[in-house]
Amino acid sequence: MEQRTLGNTGIQLSVLGFGAATLGDIYGGIDPDEGTLAVRHAIDRGINFIDVAPYYGQTLAETRLGEALVGVRDQVVLSSKCCRYGMREFDFSKKSVTESLDASLERLRTDHLDLFIIHDVEFGDRQQVEQEAIPAALEAKALGKVRAVGISGLPVHHLKNVAAATGVDFVLSYCHYNLLVDDLDTVLVPHAAASGMGLINASPLHMGVLSAEGPPDWHPGGDDIKETGRKVIELCDARGANASQVSLRFALDHPTLASTLCGMKTRAQVDQNLAILDMQNDPDLLAEIAELVAPVKNRTWPEGLAQNNP
Repeated sequence: MEQRTLGNTGIQLSVLGFGAATLGDIYGGIDPDEGTLAVRHAIDRGINFIDVAPYYGQTLAETRLGEALVGVRDQVVLSSKCCRYGMREFDFSKKSVTESLDASLERLRTDHLDLFIIHDVEFGDRQQVEQEAIPAALEAKALGKVRAVGISGLPVHHLKNVAAATGVDFVLSYCHYNLLVDDLDTVLVPHAAASGMGLINASPLHMGVLSAEGPPDWHPGGDDIKETGRKVIELCDARGANASQVSLRFALDHPTLASTLCGMKTRAQVDQNLAILDMQNDPDLLAEIAELVAPVKNRTWPEGLAQNNP
């Protein structure tokens, strides 16, 4: 498994990361035992990066992941988050960051996190995020409770602005580098190159839009985006390809991204994703897809406070 360094942190991440939100049943119920076996299988196959959050399943994902990592914690780069706790529950105060970290450490059965992320910063007052939440996380870093501090969210311009103002170690961006949207490349990559900031990509399937199962009912994307996703799937099927595999391979081919997170909940899914490491995308098919998605290219949706969506 190829590993890449996360910016200037010195931390090595497998190019394919294990998105553990699935362990919290947010994409449908799972067999907890199979979930544990999937985590262990991923580690055995070279995936060393696992990301979770207290928000996923109202702490269920963290609890299950902590159980799965007993005896193998030292083999992974473990990432969790703070400040988001429900669909509309946010708290970017210093107290929240400190208490949330301690609770996560207990659920994950560890004495430190490798990566600690202020979750979905677009939902917070920017001043509080920059002057309270991030400094609290940096204090935890100074105490040795975390190794690196980052932010996550949807609007890439807001992520860049907050990162530039605070000098965080890395940014986790979702739904902004896949077959439908690639503006992470033009907004965040230049700042990362100039500053030494690390970049992690998530949701290479655009939160299910590029999967055969389709997006969940709660997906906030417009109907035109979802319809375009269906057309991409049909085109790939007609060319003897799998749209989910093509989109994940597209993300993995980006040279600047330290890792791309993909949700997995079974050993079979782990193996399916690992198989993509050995495939190559057809340039002609990518060109056809680009033409197909052009009418909705780089169109997402607003998230968070209006002032954080420039």
